[in-house]
Amino acid sequence: MMNENDYLMAWAAYGVAALGCLLVWMRMTSWMWRYAREPLRVLVAVLLFSPTIVDPARELFAPAIAVTAMDLLLKVGNNAWRAVADLSLYGLIAFALYLLFVAIRWPIERWWQGRREEQVSEVDNDSRTLRERMEEDDDLPLRDYGHDRSGRLEPRI
Repeated sequence: MMNENDYLMAWAAYGVAALGCLLVWMRMTSWMWRYAREPLRVLVAVLLFSPTIVDPARELFAPAIAVTAMDLLLKVGNNAWRAVADLSLYGLIAFALYLLFVAIRWPIERWWQGRREEQVSEVDNDSRTLRERMEEDDDLPLRDYGHDRSGRLEPRI
């Protein structure tokens, strides 16, 4: 029989292992297109970090994917449907939050991209030669970055 300390240690070990698996999954999906990669990462996070109750009297939880696998492979319990229901509920919540995040991020990225294109077009429309630009920069006062009066960079100690 597990006491409270063993229960917490088991969850801590599982949490570290699940975090390692998630980091490996992130590395494995890093080459993908962004809008395929992110939902897959959300899906794996839901699968790894979704708990389900296994003993309502003592309020003991276990990872839903592990409970489902144990019930289906070993045919030892009747918690598989509860675990699948918990997985689907957590998945629905996670994907709703992800879609909300995407809906907020999308207009911000479009605005930022338009702003960058404006800056690039402003630089491209500058018809001055490099020599004219450098002569204009010579007229600006020197900032105190360790320059002496002749414009040479002096080391600071």
